[in-house]
Amino acid sequence: MHRRHFLATGLAAALSPTSAWAEIRPPVLVGDMHFHLLFVGPRPAPSRALAQEMAAGRTVLAAWSLVGDQPWLTIGRRGFMQKGTPAGREAVTWLQSELDRVKTYIAAQGLRIIAAPADVDRALKGEPHIVLSVEGATFVDGDLTQVQAAYDAGIRQIQLVHYIRNSIGDFQTESPDHGGLTAFGRSVVAECERLGILVDLAHCTAESVRDALSVAKKPMVWSHSSVAQGGASPRWTMPAIKARQLTPATARAIAAGGGVVGQWAVRSDVGQTPAAYADRLTGLADLLGEDHAAFGTDMNGIANPVIANFADLQRVVDHWHGRGLTERRIRKLALENYARVLKLALAPG
Repeated sequence: MHRRHFLATGLAAALSPTSAWAEIRPPVLVGDMHFHLLFVGPRPAPSRALAQEMAAGRTVLAAWSLVGDQPWLTIGRRGFMQKGTPAGREAVTWLQSELDRVKTYIAAQGLRIIAAPADVDRALKGEPHIVLSVEGATFVDGDLTQVQAAYDAGIRQIQLVHYIRNSIGDFQTESPDHGGLTAFGRSVVAECERLGILVDLAHCTAESVRDALSVAKKPMVWSHSSVAQGGASPRWTMPAIKARQLTPATARAIAAGGGVVGQWAVRSDVGQTPAAYADRLTGLADLLGEDHAAFGTDMNGIANPVIANFADLQRVVDHWHGRGLTERRIRKLALENYARVLKLALAPG
C-alpha cells in the first residue's frame, strides 16, 4: 500500500461525521513495537487484510513478531511453557520457513519491510512498513553466525528470550539457570548492535536486563508487557501475566539507557477500554519520561485484548486529545519513540 493510498484511507475515516477526527487536526501516525499475525488459529494471516487494518489505525511502523520457539510450546497451569527442545537446526529451519511465508504475505499486501534507517524516515512520512522481528532467539542458540543469517534474511529486531531455555540468558517464567545473561548472550547483544538489529529485552529477568545494559552501546527496547503496580515484585512462580511484568527499577534502567518500554494490551492488567489503556500508557510515560514509553500491544498474541486491532490505537489517540495531552507528547508515545530507537539500532557499528 503506497503512502498516498494509505493516507487517503486514513483521511476518509478521519472525516467521518461520527469520528473525533472531524476536527481539523493533522493525523497522528502510529507504531506498534510488537504484534503477531499467525498462520494457524481461527484468523490466520491469509484471511486478513493487514494493509487495510494498518490503514484503519494510521499505523506506519509495526513489528511483526515471529515466534521463534512456537513448535516447542504448550499451555500449562501458569501459561505458556516449554514442551520440547529443538534438535540440530530445527529452530533455524522453522524460522526460515516462517519468514518465507511472512515475506510472501507482506509482498501480496503491498507493504514494505524495514531494512535501513531511511526506511524509518519513510514510515515517519506516512509510508507503512513492517519490522521483521523474532520473539525468542532460539535459532541463535550457541551459533553466533545465525545473527548474521537473520540480518541477511531481513530481521531487524530480535528478542533474546521467550518461553524455552537457551544459552543466551534467563527468562521470567521459569527458574533461572544462568543468573542473567551468559557470556554468549552478551556476545549476541554485541553482534546485533554491530550489524544493525534492535535488541528486545522482553521476557528477560531483571538480571538479564542488567547484563544486557552493561554491554549495550545503543538503546534497547522492552517491546511488550507492563510495570508492576503497588510495589508488587514479579517472580517466576507467578501466573505468566504477573511474572512477565517489570519492576519500576528495571523499567527505569532501560529508559536510562535511552530505551523504550512498550505497554501491552492485556485487559486484566491495563483495564477494560482503550481509554483505560491510554491512561496506563501515559502513567508509564510519567514514570519513565515521555521519550521512553510506546505502544507494544502484543496484538493477536493474547486472549481478549483491550486493543484488538490497529483502529483501536486511534481510539487511544482520540482519548489523549480529549484529555488535553500536548500534540508533541502524543506523537512521541504513538510513534516517534519507537522510530527513534529503531533508527539508532539500524545504523551498523
